[in-house]
Amino acid sequence: MKTVVIYNSQTGFTRRYAQWIAEAAGGVCLELSEAKRRDLSDCGAIVFGGWARAGGIAGLGWFKARMGQWEGKKLIVFCVGGSPMDSPDIEPALNRCFTEAERRKVDVFYCPGGFNYEKMPLASKLMMKLFIKTLKARKNQTEAEREMVKMISSSYDISDKKYIEPILSRLGPA
Repeated sequence: MKTVVIYNSQTGFTRRYAQWIAEAAGGVCLELSEAKRRDLSDCGAIVFGGWARAGGIAGLGWFKARMGQWEGKKLIVFCVGGSPMDSPDIEPALNRCFTEAERRKVDVFYCPGGFNYEKMPLASKLMMKLFIKTLKARKNQTEAEREMVKMISSSYDISDKKYIEPILSRLGPA
């Protein structure tokens, strides 16, 4: 079964996970802009990875618009974000990205990545600064909010190859 791993990455974390998955699965890794020009009909498994953005997954609209064309294929989506794996916000956010009918056709996974302010576009940096300022200004901050502010105030990397194991298990043998 031919596997293609398509990714949309802003600062490199999603690209890293896509490359790890493609390598381990014996598949091809394509950036989203390249995948848009390809015929994927001969692929048995299509994996899409995007970065977490405002409660959604960047680039997911392209993938969802084509799901109907990919009947009978293994469909997997992974989202890379700055939250640790045990964050209670991850599952609800991922569930909001898909309808119930879509969830029956696609397996969805989360992979922790991090923040790389040096590679972020200016607009994203400004948005994050505003978000941090808003969190800091809250009265009666929770411990989780204080930890989040501390974590996202500077660049960090919590990515790890171990987080692709559930995806590889779903794909099956290479």
